[in-house]
Amino acid sequence: MAKHRIYVTSFASVYPLYVAKAEKKGRTKAEVDQVISWLTGYGPKELQAQLEKQTDFETFFAKAPEMNPSRALIKGVVCGVRVEEIKEPTMREIRYLDKLIDELARGKAMDKILRKE
Repeated sequence: MAKHRIYVTSFASVYPLYVAKAEKKGRTKAEVDQVISWLTGYGPKELQAQLEKQTDFETFFAKAPEMNPSRALIKGVVCGVRVEEIKEPTMREIRYLDKLIDELARGKAMDKILRKE
């Protein structure tokens, strides 16, 4: 079975769309970066390096410094699919990020997005 095309899509090509979605709803690029950092462990310099390298999504998540163990607490529907039911690990990570960006754009508090109690 062929890989989904999102796996070979450059993260840098989608990143501006994440930022635009958040900014359209009054959030900031810094908040988008904070969400990405929380999920993947990439710091600002590492994230910028990945963007400059045009790293694809599969590599972006495979090389993530430290995937947050609390990401399993992310629940809900993205693109009509419940994220907690996605079996393929890379697709689940991509959908986790999509869900976090959706929550940010909907105005949810950062503590809730980052699953802090």
